[in-house]
Amino acid sequence: MSRHNDKAMELIRHVAAAYIAREANRDALITPTRVALSDDGMRAMVYVSVFPDTSRSAALSFLSRHTPDFHEYLKKESRFARLPSVRFAFDEGEENRRHLDDLSRRV
Repeated sequence: MSRHNDKAMELIRHVAAAYIAREANRDALITPTRVALSDDGMRAMVYVSVFPDTSRSAALSFLSRHTPDFHEYLKKESRFARLPSVRFAFDEGEENRRHLDDLSRRV
């Protein structure tokens, strides 16, 4: 991964966090945990964690409905030469980490 891609992924994560904080309701905590950028830089997958877990489907539904609005917000807040198309997904890795933390506390 190049330094350019690392900076682009961090910028997308930061802008996504700002957008979610501004637009999402306070029923659930939605946190962008990481971004995966395709090799050509045209597609970005923003992975999020959701607390509480019972709000996961509602949060992902909210994010999918607001993807076009987020795309416009990203265009306004960044200076990408070619703006990547963005999708949101639940971060299963974060869920697994939480589960392992719970297990280690019990031991």
